[in-house]
Amino acid sequence: MHRWFKHRTYYGHDFSPGELLARKVGPISVVLPALNEAATVGEIVAAVRRDLVAAVPLVDEIVVIDPGSVDATASEAAAAGAAVFAEERILTGYGRVAGKGEALWKSLYATSGDIVVFVDADLEDFDASLVTGLLGPLLTEDAVSYVKASYDRPLAKGLLPGGGGRVTELVARPLLNLHWPQLAGLVQPLAGEFAGRRALLEQLPFVSGYGIEFAQVVDVFSLAGVDALAQVEVGRKVHRHQSDEALGRMAAEIIHAAWARLDIHGGALGGTLTQFGRSDGGLQPHTHQVEVQERPPMITIPEYAARYAHLRCGPTEST
Repeated sequence: MHRWFKHRTYYGHDFSPGELLARKVGPISVVLPALNEAATVGEIVAAVRRDLVAAVPLVDEIVVIDPGSVDATASEAAAAGAAVFAEERILTGYGRVAGKGEALWKSLYATSGDIVVFVDADLEDFDASLVTGLLGPLLTEDAVSYVKASYDRPLAKGLLPGGGGRVTELVARPLLNLHWPQLAGLVQPLAGEFAGRRALLEQLPFVSGYGIEFAQVVDVFSLAGVDALAQVEVGRKVHRHQSDEALGRMAAEIIHAAWARLDIHGGALGGTLTQFGRSDGGLQPHTHQVEVQERPPMITIPEYAARYAHLRCGPTEST
């Protein structure tokens, strides 16, 4: 772990757009999965377009995958210059699965980049250096195929330096240390900001819900080895904080994703989670279904294999 941490931890400020442009070989896509993020998605798209498309042509396309927003997410993103795709209209023959992982999985079909950068759409005070930081190790180190962001998290009373958040520290980090100690050097294993080479991403299964980020780092490690992973320090991340109850449901999905990879309970995914609220009548139990599904590697989908073969040798085809 210590060797990996030393050799595979990078710093975003070390990479400039101009330097990376000189090392760029193939097209680069930036993807934002965005459900009801009208307040922030436009500013993120505009910043990427201004700094990494217009000023320096490092990024070739900005794609927003909308799983069904009821606010102005789609129009704000389009006005800022993104190509917006309704999740339900991508690979329609395969139906829909609830959760963030579905948007990420379908984005592989909707994009054409040899490298794909994923950015959460709820970030505040966004700076395009986040994207260049994630691209840095991929464009400067041939052995690196998957990069996670690491950052400080502002709290109500200051920063949490190096802290991964409640679910990371109480669930994800203990699981990794116990079962995948080679990944113990990841500062933010659940970061929603990451980038990867398409040749690797298309070989990964995609967990449907909150377990997607945890499952991916384990799957990348299993498929390509620990040195294929890297992390990059990008400063700080400001976004909405969720309630303890919501984080509990997130934790349950992560545990199920881990169990599947450990073949615990036969690798079965799903179950229930009972939580408690208090009202005038006393404590009230609320039972939630924990449904975790996995999409197969995108390369196994015939429509994708055919489309991307075409993209390798011809102009981009409409999705």
